[in-house]
Amino acid sequence: MAESAWSIDGLFFLTVLAMTAATYSMRAGGYWIMGRVPLTPRVRRGLESLPGAIIVSTILPIALKGGLPAALCLAVAAAAMAVLRKDIIAVFLGVAAAAAARAAGL
Repeated sequence: MAESAWSIDGLFFLTVLAMTAATYSMRAGGYWIMGRVPLTPRVRRGLESLPGAIIVSTILPIALKGGLPAALCLAVAAAAMAVLRKDIIAVFLGVAAAAAARAAGL
């Protein structure tokens, strides 16, 4: 017997509700905590460097797992972003570098 297209598994529904509550509590908790932390120059510098640290921690495992083509792609994209400051062009050049490296058999 086929299930209806609108039927929902109870465990799935509870999981989505729990994930929603966890996400909201983390975001609201972050605002609540930052409302009580004085923004000293040291804290401000730490918060300003946070996005770069998150990007590096996300990209580094990909570069290590992807081998030379992935590392080349990231290097080309980073260089293009540093020089041109255009993210779309950096992504395009990074993908082109990865495709060229894979086509060359790297």
